[in-house]
Amino acid sequence: MKTALKQTLCMSALLGLGAAAYPVSAHHSTTMFAHDKVVSISGVVKEVHWTNPHVAIYVEGAAKGDKPATWVLEMTSPGNLMRAGTWKRNSFKPGDKVDVDMAPLREGGKGGALKKITNTESGMSLNANLREQEGVVEK
Repeated sequence: MKTALKQTLCMSALLGLGAAAYPVSAHHSTTMFAHDKVVSISGVVKEVHWTNPHVAIYVEGAAKGDKPATWVLEMTSPGNLMRAGTWKRNSFKPGDKVDVDMAPLREGGKGGALKKITNTESGMSLNANLREQEGVVEK
């Protein structure tokens, strides 16, 4: 009887550890973006989703020679952006005219990982490279 109890407790502990590790494995990587390429678009901010796990800016615009479309630009979390010291919840608002550089989606969809965004009216420019914003130089 004691052996069965030990086996049950051991199995419960293993299942508990496995369940605790599951949320960590659920987070995706950034391999869906072609980081070796840059697509530039000009347009107007339609929406800003300042929420976890990733901030997203929706821009209605077009790349050179392309038809206008809604592009989804993904960044890191709001906390990471704010800790970098330059981003704020209202850095960009719907209606702002912007120029954007992004690493496009590998599969060709209308989206990408934001690299740089510039408000064309005010000239304010922010990037999503946190290491650069924090002054870390990569070799």
